[in-house]
Amino acid sequence: MARFVVVPQWQGSPSARAMALVDGAEAIAGDLPAAACMRVAVPLEAGERLETGVQRASALLRVRESIASAVAAEDSPAIVIGGDCSVTVPAIDALADDDLAVVWFDAHGDLHSPETSPSGAFSGMALRAVLGEAGADLSLRPGRVSASRVVLAGARDLEPAEADVATQEGIARLACDEIEGRPEALAEAVAATGAARVFVHIDVDVLDPAHLSGVSNAAPFGLTPAGLLAAIGALRARLPLAGAAITGFAPPTPAAAVDDMGAILRLVGALA
Repeated sequence: MARFVVVPQWQGSPSARAMALVDGAEAIAGDLPAAACMRVAVPLEAGERLETGVQRASALLRVRESIASAVAAEDSPAIVIGGDCSVTVPAIDALADDDLAVVWFDAHGDLHSPETSPSGAFSGMALRAVLGEAGADLSLRPGRVSASRVVLAGARDLEPAEADVATQEGIARLACDEIEGRPEALAEAVAATGAARVFVHIDVDVLDPAHLSGVSNAAPFGLTPAGLLAAIGALRARLPLAGAAITGFAPPTPAAAVDDMGAILRLVGALA
């Protein structure tokens, strides 16, 4: 049986609707087997910067070790249910080794640093933190995951500073039309890194808003659920899954959560 680590964290989000991420995580967890779920407690308070340049850093730091411990608690892969994208950072930290690749499905780059981020929100720095470049307290140790083993998939709304990082670091990128046209292109890109295992991060805003509305920062021209599922299936046929995360689900109402749940649960099934 697949196991799930439920982390209804909102403190990494820049959105005025950040608390909707709690509702999203709980909505997903409500459709999962309770016996397969481990819950990570998230502080109620927003938290302080602590001179990190990251909004609400104290709350993020309190949760970080709990996520890593929960992911590492068993040998079987865990699927982290967020919450904002920052929950993925400690999950990858618990698993990182020189044989791990990271696929980052997201409409956005998440490649800011505390110096370039316009909001100071850690979710917009999450992939940069995986590379060890978003502040020592919240990032992985530099070199734990190299840029050469990262594939940014479905991103279509990068700010100039993020695009510069992607180019300078040599991060492989796959556009939505490349993934839709050839689902096996993702598996080929990951295999080309030489990795033996893969972690799959999915911010659900990688999907086109026509197929899933419950996100806080939608971007048009995204993936279809069928295209995303096909790419995940081809990837899993090629490499074993070390772990995964589903993040960014922020339904505006309970009714909207129900409308989106079919697509969400198909993602869960593809990973589990």
